[in-house]
Amino acid sequence: MPHLTMEYSGNIENRIDMQGLCIDMHRAILSSGLFEAGAPRVRALRADAWAIADLDPENAFVDMSFRIGAGRSAEEKKHVGDMIFAVARNGLAHLLARPYFALSLEVREIDPRLSWKDNAMHARLRGTGMPVA
Repeated sequence: MPHLTMEYSGNIENRIDMQGLCIDMHRAILSSGLFEAGAPRVRALRADAWAIADLDPENAFVDMSFRIGAGRSAEEKKHVGDMIFAVARNGLAHLLARPYFALSLEVREIDPRLSWKDNAMHARLRGTGMPVA
């Protein structure tokens, strides 16, 4: 954990560097100091069908869902959310400059009793000197 999923309308695919944005988001998550190197997962999912606001075909969106494990304070969650949203706003400023774009983020804490995971990357990364939070 954490997992950042960016769902976006397909009509902006040629106007953004989604791979670059994923990398920038990953860096922002790690720079928060709240997560170790083996933890972040950032992915972008293209929506091929959508209906937004007044149905203008130029309408577009990026909706971000940031899921994290339990154990962080409200202030820590707000801090990392602010960091992620700032990076997204910066990377998507050219879309936000037009009246056809919506950007959103929700931070969700996962109930540890209802979450199963197995991560072989942690052991490898913990031996490299990369930051562990």
